[in-house]
Amino acid sequence: MMISLKQSHIGINGSDVFRQKNPVIHRRFSVLPPLSSKSCVVSATKPNISYVGSSIDCFGSIKRKFENDQKISSLITCKAYEADKPVDGKTETSIEAARKVKIGVYFATWWALNVVFNIYNKKVLNAFPFPWLTSTLSLAAGSLIMLVSWALRVAEAPKTDMEFWKTLFPVAVAHTIGHVAATVSMSKVAVSFTHIIKSGEPAFSVLVSRFILGETFPMPVYLSLLPIIGGCGLAALTELNFNMIGFMGAMISNLAFVFRNIFSKRGMKGKSVSGMNYYACLSILSLLLLTPFAIAVEGPQMWALGWKEAISQIGPNFVWWVVAQSVFYHLYNQVSYMSLDEISPLTFSIGNTMKRISVIVSSIIIFRTPVQPVNALGAAIAVFGTFLYSQAKQ
Repeated sequence: MMISLKQSHIGINGSDVFRQKNPVIHRRFSVLPPLSSKSCVVSATKPNISYVGSSIDCFGSIKRKFENDQKISSLITCKAYEADKPVDGKTETSIEAARKVKIGVYFATWWALNVVFNIYNKKVLNAFPFPWLTSTLSLAAGSLIMLVSWALRVAEAPKTDMEFWKTLFPVAVAHTIGHVAATVSMSKVAVSFTHIIKSGEPAFSVLVSRFILGETFPMPVYLSLLPIIGGCGLAALTELNFNMIGFMGAMISNLAFVFRNIFSKRGMKGKSVSGMNYYACLSILSLLLLTPFAIAVEGPQMWALGWKEAISQIGPNFVWWVVAQSVFYHLYNQVSYMSLDEISPLTFSIGNTMKRISVIVSSIIIFRTPVQPVNALGAAIAVFGTFLYSQAKQ
C-alpha cells in the first residue's frame, strides 16, 4: 500500500521559527524590536537553505542597526556632556579681567573727554560770552550726531512712543536748566570754582529727598554732608575771583540735576530705551526746549556781533573751539551714560568724584588759575566729602 503525503507550504516568520527551534536564542534577542512587515519569510519546503540564509540576513541587519543606535546614543551623550560642561576658573577670570578693562577704558575716556570739553568751553566763553547760545550748540551737535548715526544705521534707533516722550519731558526740562546754569557759571568764574561748587550736589540730593520726597537716610549719610558743605563754603569764601552770578549758576545747576535724576529714576523705570539712545533722546528734547529761550534771552543780533568780534581777536581757530566744545560735550555725556549701563551706581559716583578732581586740577594748570592754600584745602575737603557720601549712601 502506498501512501502519498502532501507537504503544505506554510509561510512563517523567522522569529517564529527561532521561538520553536531555538528557545535559547529567543531569550538572548528578546530585547530587540520586532521585525517589520518586510522581515524575511522562510519556506518550510527548504528549511536547510531558506531558513538558515534568511535568518542570518535578518539578524545581521538587526545587529548592524543595534550597533548604529548605540553609536548615535553615545554621540548624543557626549555632545550633551560637552554643552553642559561648566566654565572653568581660568575662563571666569579672563571674563572678569576683560570686564574690568572695559570699565577702565570707559572711565578714562569719560574723564579725558570731560576735561577737553571744559577747556574748550571755557576758551569759547572767554572770547564769546554768550552761554545760552553755547549751550544750544552743544545740544544741537549731539542731536545731529545721533540722528545721522540712526539714519546710517551706525547705531540702532530707539523704539519710542508718545508715552515715552511725555515721561521724558520733565527730565529734559531739568536737564536743560542744569546745563544752561552750569554754562552761565563757567562764563563768570573759573572752571575749578564751578566744579568745586558742583561737588556739593549730594547735599542738594539729600535735602530734596528728605524734605520734599519724605525719604530718610542713615546717619552716616547726613554726617558726610558736613565736609561737603564746609568745603564748598570755605572754597567760596576764599575764591579770589568770586562772582555771585557764577556761584548761583553752579548752585542752580546742582538743584536742577538733582530733580533730573529723581524724574529719571521714577519716570523711566522699566523703559526699554537706555544708555546712549536715552541720552540722545534727552538731548533732542532739551534742544527743542532751549532754542526759543536762547533766542529770546540773547538773540541773533547779539550773536552776530559777538561772533564777529571773536573771529577778529582769535581768528579761524575760534570756529574749531566752538565745534570742539559742542562735540566733546555730547561725547563725554554719551560715554558716561554708556558706562552707567555697565557699572553700579556706587562705582559711577566714585568715578564722578574722580572726574571732578581731574577737571579741577587740569583747569588750574592750563588756565593758571591763582589758588590760595585755604582755597585748595576747601576744595579737597568738599571732594573728599563727596567720596564719603558715595560710600555712606550704599
